[in-house]
Amino acid sequence: MYDCIVVGGGLAGLTAARQLRLAGKKLLLLEAKTHTGGRVITERYQEDTKLDLGAQWIGPGQDRIYQLCREMDVRLIPSYHTGRSSLYLNKKLRHYKGLIPPLPLLSLWQLHRGLKRINARARQVPLEQPWAAPEAFAWDTQTAGEWIRANLPNEKARTLFQLAFEAIFAAHPDEVSLLHSLFYIHSGGGMESLMEMRGGAQQDRFLHGAGRLSESLQLMLYDDLRIRSAVTGIAQDADGVTVNGAGFTFKARKLIVAVPPPVVNKIHFEQPLPARRVQLQQEQFMGSVMKCFAVYNEPFWRKKRLNGMCALPGETVSLIFDCSPPNACKGVLVGFVLASRARELLELYPRQRQQLVLECFSRFAGPAALDCEYYTDKSFETEPWALGCYAGLMPPGTLTATGEALRTPCGHIHWAGTETSPVWNGYMEGAVRSGERAVREVLALL
Repeated sequence: MYDCIVVGGGLAGLTAARQLRLAGKKLLLLEAKTHTGGRVITERYQEDTKLDLGAQWIGPGQDRIYQLCREMDVRLIPSYHTGRSSLYLNKKLRHYKGLIPPLPLLSLWQLHRGLKRINARARQVPLEQPWAAPEAFAWDTQTAGEWIRANLPNEKARTLFQLAFEAIFAAHPDEVSLLHSLFYIHSGGGMESLMEMRGGAQQDRFLHGAGRLSESLQLMLYDDLRIRSAVTGIAQDADGVTVNGAGFTFKARKLIVAVPPPVVNKIHFEQPLPARRVQLQQEQFMGSVMKCFAVYNEPFWRKKRLNGMCALPGETVSLIFDCSPPNACKGVLVGFVLASRARELLELYPRQRQQLVLECFSRFAGPAALDCEYYTDKSFETEPWALGCYAGLMPPGTLTATGEALRTPCGHIHWAGTETSPVWNGYMEGAVRSGERAVREVLALL
């Protein structure tokens, strides 16, 4: 019998397994896919050119993942931000410095006021218990979209605020509870922190791709890892937990389930989970995003003193970033297709997707962007053990009704995953913190 089994080899599960090994416990990590990393996956285009198809950036305040990178000798590089940012709005391209794009004075004032107001409300939401906020039920009965329309009547200000929201959540604001939105914003240190590159959540990226971190953790856990081992059933008794799947059955004193709540629905529990936990898993939904990459012979937009960051409200691609290698041996643009547009793009053939995306890139970088040497895109929505990206989100009414079930153990079963983290929820930092927290719970009981 194992001391603890961990289900799910994403960053939360890998972190939990590492902590258990450091504590000297007998453990087993079960991963359904052929590789670990979960929503962290890196494609190697060339030796110096890595494409992060999933999670990519980290920034100030994300102390645990920075520490983990130091311990695993994983090198980081600053995101490229030299030069001007760009805004493509109403078929016009404008360049600017700083975070806020050039807008008419009224639009600019409303956008600034909207950011200030939502940050102030977000700070009223307790991170450990967001359902205990002063106006929790009122906020949880409305969507973020309703709040945006009520607080930003100016069309341009509202359009850019909604774009920022979709970029942060990978969902339309009408899909997400206002309370969950406020919690998420507070969890990440405020809207500016979530939006910014320098000094914000996009400040740094991984020299060899974010996948290097999960690969390093996997090597450390090689003897304790089983891939292609999807858990389909879990049973509990007084002595511990039994997990089973195609061709295997294992027993442990404790179990850590480190997959998103919607994915847990794929597992049959012999002893039914509490009703609140089941409701959480049924109602929480995953964000929708497609990351689209184009590789060029060089980052030619830099010759115009552009940093590669462009917002394109109303276009197929909503945001563009420069993710070229640090030696600029290639030019790499990554575009984010968000929410309903991501789902629509997924229905097209790859060649059609490439054409639409490169047309958007050309609106920022000119006709040269139409001719790339390599194109690829990635959506986690079709992956059965992810169901979407970046993270699980709450529709109206769910957080106040089921939020307490996010981290509450169910018998011998403990829960991890970025969706369970009070701090940096939805980010790699949240995943690492959740794995460490779940192990603390387990070690206190073993």
